[in-house]
Amino acid sequence: MLLDGKKILITGVLDPRSIAFQAARLAQEQGAEIVLTGFGRGRKLTERSAKRLPELPDILELDVTKPDDVQAAVADLTERWGQVDGVVHAIGFAPASCLGDDFLGAPWEDVATAMHVSTYSLAVLAKAFRPLFVAAGGGSIVGLDFDAQVAWPGYNWMGVAKAGLESVSRYLARELGPDGVRVNLIAAGPISTMAARSIDGFSSFDEVWSRRSPLPWDLKDAEPVGRNIVALLSDWMPAVTGEIIHVDGGVHAMGAGVPEEMEDAAAAAADDGDEG
Repeated sequence: MLLDGKKILITGVLDPRSIAFQAARLAQEQGAEIVLTGFGRGRKLTERSAKRLPELPDILELDVTKPDDVQAAVADLTERWGQVDGVVHAIGFAPASCLGDDFLGAPWEDVATAMHVSTYSLAVLAKAFRPLFVAAGGGSIVGLDFDAQVAWPGYNWMGVAKAGLESVSRYLARELGPDGVRVNLIAAGPISTMAARSIDGFSSFDEVWSRRSPLPWDLKDAEPVGRNIVALLSDWMPAVTGEIIHVDGGVHAMGAGVPEEMEDAAAAAADDGDEG
């Protein structure tokens, strides 16, 4: 099994339809021992989702913006395992003002929140768990991205946060490489998760991906992305770091025009709504 004996921390399991859930399920099936994280009201969603995994994992309280939570998680895994082989960063949040139609309308306080949670948190986890990676003789950090090479309609400051995440991952790859720690991102295509549905116009992704993806793309199937996460967590990609792997059916390679097409689709949907 690809992850036989590996000790993996997985964040962001809120919804059985999510990428993080599929990564957790597949990691267990491939022999890993996992621990999930959750906090606040979202912890109940994590607990509910965890019951649908092959084995019920423990859940640590972890708000990445709270240093005490981070330190407590490190202390727990130090006592529990004494090492960590992998961390899945599936953390992202932006206040409502950072998404939608008005890019310039978001105040700095909201933008700062988006950057703290969605971008800086990758460095927070890398720094915190570095000693446990060293104890393991190396390991893998895998983060979730949404291709930040273009400006996606409605994504706004979350897109900026993802661009920052891409840069942070490269600097971490350089910083942690001597410790044998690989840092990579998965730029996934759209998946119909709880978080995705909060983005205005998300429904238009289905039409665009269906038309432009060389490979079939199912917004309801996160398993292909989860499989790539497991591959990056395993020992089968030992020389890959600082990389962004696109798991999007190939849309990223099909040239310009995706955002414009989405804007056209969103505008058509709005027109239909007005007529109705």
